[in-house]
Amino acid sequence: MNLNQLEILHLLQETGYNLTKTAEKMHIVQSAVSRQLMMLEEEIGTPLYERHGKRLLGPTPLCERILAEVDTVNQAKRNIRQIADDYLDIRNGTLHVATTHTQARYFLPTPISRFREKFPWIKIYMEQSSPLNLINLLHQHKADIAICTEQMLSDDKLVIKPCYEWHHIVVVPKGHELAQGEITLQRLADFPILTYSRGFTGRSNIEKAFDKAEIMLDITLAAADADVIKTYVRLGYGVGIVSSMSYESNIDSDLVALNLSHLIPVSTTKLAYLKQSYLPSYMRYFIEQLESSSPKFYQLN
Repeated sequence: MNLNQLEILHLLQETGYNLTKTAEKMHIVQSAVSRQLMMLEEEIGTPLYERHGKRLLGPTPLCERILAEVDTVNQAKRNIRQIADDYLDIRNGTLHVATTHTQARYFLPTPISRFREKFPWIKIYMEQSSPLNLINLLHQHKADIAICTEQMLSDDKLVIKPCYEWHHIVVVPKGHELAQGEITLQRLADFPILTYSRGFTGRSNIEKAFDKAEIMLDITLAAADADVIKTYVRLGYGVGIVSSMSYESNIDSDLVALNLSHLIPVSTTKLAYLKQSYLPSYMRYFIEQLESSSPKFYQLN
């Protein structure tokens, strides 16, 4: 058994058990992949994949157990590379950040600016996706750090830390009747509501508030992007419930922002990374900036 054979198992899983693609990734011919796989199976004493002719259909139960160990080996290899680069102060690192549009647009500019000042040679790659997929990117080793509000549930493979707390607001055009008098959930429910798609930016807290009050939540438009929501508020489609940080007084002066912190539970944006990952010094610094930064909030009465 050797590391190349274990890498073949990993790449077969990554490519959907495609021998040709696995060979391409390893820069060898397909026959060499097949031969190495056969040698490994002979050493173990049993097939590792279900087959139809020469085509691999999927891993056997034993192979699935082995793949879990292969992942540990690959993580160790990644850590060794990171430790060596950190020790030698090699200045060609990369930082892969997986996040949502809201965090990328309103929260990350400040910590990234501080990071760039200290580590200008580190390349930053930002992947914007849904909160659920952000966690998958961590587990697939396609991201170093994930930042979002939703879907940060307990996971024994992750370190999860809070970044900052925030609340929701409702945005309406100037002169709208909601701008006068006390805001209640019942008053909000009298209008079509525009807010985030399920799984984005505290949508679950909005639903909890209305469910607890036993008031039907009539969402006529849902989007992942607060700018989209504000656009359709301007077109008269309804009232928008968005994050407080997404209201910019210099840009959104045609809209009125109303505080909902007394009606909808506070939301917490968190960061996560794999427990077993070695964090080089530049990544530890970036995490420190995330924990010490907070987006600017428009001050509401």
